[in-house]
Amino acid sequence: MRKFIKETKDGVLLLIHVQPKAKKNAVEGIDEWRGRLKVRIAAPPVEGKANKEVVKFFSKLLGAEVSIVRGETGREKDLLVKGLSVEEVKKKLGV
Repeated sequence: MRKFIKETKDGVLLLIHVQPKAKKNAVEGIDEWRGRLKVRIAAPPVEGKANKEVVKFFSKLLGAEVSIVRGETGREKDLLVKGLSVEEVKKKLGV
């Protein structure tokens, strides 16, 4: 059951659930109940710091352009990954 990742005309949509203020940035696995990828981010959720960290973390991890398309203010975010296929994203995430 992998509904956290979808192919769109603009790129790959990655649905994530962020836990801010973690010890380090990490992909935790899949939250089957929410249908989202669980992600820990070290930055606190103030003044957009966690959002910046999410974008930076995924850009580096995937080696692609990443932007937040939904969920700027909440823990559930939708990321758009440009230039990679669903398979490439899964492989880089190890899921």
